Amino acid sequence: MSIQLAGGILAIYFGLLLVISYFTSKGADTNAFFTANRESPWWLVAFGMIGTSISGLTFISVPGAVGKTFFTYYQVILGHSLGYLTIALVLMPLYYRLNLISIYGYLETRFGFWSYKTGSAFFLLSRTIGSAARLYLAVNVLQIAIFAPIGVPFVVTVFISIALIWLYTHRGGVKTIIWTDTLQTLFLLVALFITIFLVGQKMNMGFGEMIDTIQASPLSHMFEWDWKSPHFFGKDFLAGVFIAIVMTGLDQDLMQKNLTCKSIGEAQKNMFWFYWVLLFINILFLSLGALLYIYAQANQIAIPTKTDELYPLLALGGEFGTLAAVTFLLGIIAASYASSDSALTALTTSFCIDFLRIEKFKEAKREKLKQRVHLGFSALFFVVIGLFHIFNTQELIAAVFNLAGYTYGPLLGLFSFGLFTKYGVKDKLVPSICLASPIITFFLEMQAQTLFGGFGFAKLILNGAVCFLMLWLIRKDRVIA
Repeated sequence: MSIQLAGGILAIYFGLLLVISYFTSKGADTNAFFTANRESPWWLVAFGMIGTSISGLTFISVPGAVGKTFFTYYQVILGHSLGYLTIALVLMPLYYRLNLISIYGYLETRFGFWSYKTGSAFFLLSRTIGSAARLYLAVNVLQIAIFAPIGVPFVVTVFISIALIWLYTHRGGVKTIIWTDTLQTLFLLVALFITIFLVGQKMNMGFGEMIDTIQASPLSHMFEWDWKSPHFFGKDFLAGVFIAIVMTGLDQDLMQKNLTCKSIGEAQKNMFWFYWVLLFINILFLSLGALLYIYAQANQIAIPTKTDELYPLLALGGEFGTLAAVTFLLGIIAASYASSDSALTALTTSFCIDFLRIEKFKEAKREKLKQRVHLGFSALFFVVIGLFHIFNTQELIAAVFNLAGYTYGPLLGLFSFGLFTKYGVKDKLVPSICLASPIITFFLEMQAQTLFGGFGFAKLILNGAVCFLMLWLIRKDRVIA
């Protein structure tokens, strides 16, 4: 694919996003930025959330990881079913009943000031690092396909990428994101379907033959029953349950979109449909990964040391033709930006509501503060992506989920204690507990590595349980009514 073609695709793509931003941000105030005035159709939110949740990690790392972990990642996806059910039936009714803009406002109502600030701070940390990792993938692809060949440094590519996100989100916020994510999800899915078709065509296989080939390959191994394995079914399934609860239900980014629906009923409908589509899409990504490995082996193509690079190598290297390169570029950009733009908006919302208490100011002051915070988080993304580029040494999906097990665990512990007990806590001690919990979890994980291969993704559960137990130790004698 020529640099001119790649550059043209990028220009058209962001041109469309800016057009959408122009129309959706007309007359938008800070209420529209934070809540879209709670007027979003549920089906639009559900479709757009697919792109947000999949992100560039799924688009590149899930197919790449098939060579090492086979189809075992699907055990985590199956566990999501109970997680999303919990979100729809337990968390969403709570958020709607309290009429929350930031979901961490629940912690202040339930426990107090320090619990509230701690919960929000852990979200800010988790989402900043996680979203920077996702955007890093897209920036890498843009660097390889467009900017490196014309001598543009990586740092400039990062700056351009973040500046483009800021341009189409800084006015309309979540009101704009609902629509831009819908477009980006469409691009992502089209890219996935076309790539699978083109790979099959290159291998002279029809749809049925591709299914038979994948099923006959050891790469399609899905269920791991050895309890000592890092991907034992029980660990991965339970991890999937809690990953869904924490990274969707306790995450301002995903919940902010759900809270823009007109009613709790529509928000729940959105969540149910979203999960069924996610099941189907993830099996397609795993199947694509298997096909890429089978193709590489048949054609004696060396597998990159970083398996994240396999899909970009084959797609952009011309193995499947120009159309595959074009759709890959569109897909990775759509996946990564759909996740990153909404994260930037959610981070701005959380900081403005949870730390600046922006609702107490008049609209002119609110707008000024919101713009400064939005720009500040854009700058923070720039710094974190640079650090990630320097220090990353493992597959990104493993890195992000590994990190999430430590940073989201305290949120799981806090919300669980609030929902499943009637006790208060000694609020001022909560920050110390939420800092100690990941540290204790890290040392327990190190011990578990030598005994049975570690907790894997299930360290999130362990972390939440450690936090819950320590909150129990500082509970107040009185019972909350």
